Amino acid sequence: MKDLNMIPMPASVTFTEGVFYCAGRPKVTGDAYFEAEMVVFRGQMQALFPREKPGLGIALKRIPGGEKREYYKLTILPTGVTIEAADNAGVYHGLQAMRQLFMTRDKEGIPCAVIEDYPQFPWRGLMLDCSRHFFTVPFIKKLIDALSMHHINKFHWHLTDDQGWRIPIKQYPLLTEIGSKRRESRRQDVRYYGGFYTVKEIEEIIAWAAVRHVEVVPEIDLPGHTLAVLAAYPGLGCTGGPYRVEDRFGIFDDVLCAGNEGMWDLAAAIFDTLSSLFPSKYVHIGGDEVSFKHWAECPKCREKMKEWDVKEVSGLQAHITRRLAAMLGERGKIAIGWDEVIDNEEEAKQFPQELVVMSWRGRAGGDKAVKMGRPVIMTPNSDGCYFDYRQKDSLEEPGQPFPQSFSRLYEFNPISPGMTPQEEALVWGAQGNLWTELIYASKIAEYMLFPRVCALAEALWTPQSNKNFDAFKRRLTIHNRRLESLDILYCRY
Repeated sequence: MKDLNMIPMPASVTFTEGVFYCAGRPKVTGDAYFEAEMVVFRGQMQALFPREKPGLGIALKRIPGGEKREYYKLTILPTGVTIEAADNAGVYHGLQAMRQLFMTRDKEGIPCAVIEDYPQFPWRGLMLDCSRHFFTVPFIKKLIDALSMHHINKFHWHLTDDQGWRIPIKQYPLLTEIGSKRRESRRQDVRYYGGFYTVKEIEEIIAWAAVRHVEVVPEIDLPGHTLAVLAAYPGLGCTGGPYRVEDRFGIFDDVLCAGNEGMWDLAAAIFDTLSSLFPSKYVHIGGDEVSFKHWAECPKCREKMKEWDVKEVSGLQAHITRRLAAMLGERGKIAIGWDEVIDNEEEAKQFPQELVVMSWRGRAGGDKAVKMGRPVIMTPNSDGCYFDYRQKDSLEEPGQPFPQSFSRLYEFNPISPGMTPQEEALVWGAQGNLWTELIYASKIAEYMLFPRVCALAEALWTPQSNKNFDAFKRRLTIHNRRLESLDILYCRY
């Protein structure tokens, strides 16, 4: 039985007679509109096959735009390959499909076929937490390249938390001088641990991702998970400290003081920096796990409750979220927040309508948000989307001790049962999250990510009617060879 063993499975595959065989690196030519994609693909192929084979190759053709964004048509004939697409993303996906096929080609060549393909959801993402543990630029670039091969198109970059601040803000130099380093609790011979990304490195990662059609979405946690900020600028807290960048993991009571006007100067400087660096129109502002303990006791916060006519302490967070979202709107950006931001539903009605809710505490936050008419990205920890959880129910496995079903992740559908068509349209897609409290090295990160990235990619790209878990696992045995060729460590199922 013919099988291309592609992941994610395309929308439509029709096999035809013959085999395409190219002994060396394929030559790629075509419409100049796709020049950037050709350059990237040539580099990817050169890493696999040092010699180019003259003659047979891949031709790219631009076609009129249709209703389906990111669509491509791939025609494999004995005499060559043609990829047709209306947009750059579509032709890139087609090239990545061929990249997969070349990675596992054998002496029998690639079966001839016509493939028509397009995604089911526009938001297909992965979040990497670089605050709890700092990951190098080469690793991040390697990861983004692998994500793009699976048609994952959003890289959610978690840059700040209690355990480290990773981005320079010119007006607040102590954020990186103090906030980027913490005590190292794992090794006694290393006193401090951490680091941050320079402007040049951030630009390098964004550019690398852009030509691979991966959008980099930054996250800066506000107003909670901010001990790295308070260690650098203790005057921004309710108690004044002492504070330190945390080497423990969990939820802490010290957050930015809701009654301190200095918070808004800090937010303005952060948002100005993000606006100048990141082309993405989205900025994730966190908003999760904010402790109200000190707010309830702080005179400044109590005064703000009166000034803002807030009845409950939790209303302070809603007011802060509304103002942060408005500040981003003034800069042409759209705020994303974890589902806690809509816990106070009455206050949340005052948020800008375009604010996006990212549902992580199960599906309930996302279901609630669409009923409020808000766009949603599903990433429920209950459906396998938390990649820091153990992959198998075994003490031998790394990760948090909450094993997640691989099959459940594969069958994951961001659309909840019972949603109306209008509500379904508000579900943009989903993503996996790799929190790194226990993930201190890139090889461990790879192991936690793969092949879960493969399963998530198929859950978000492939039509429901084409999905079959047993067939996916069979294809995965071949696909693992592709991961090996990229030097990616993966869990074996």
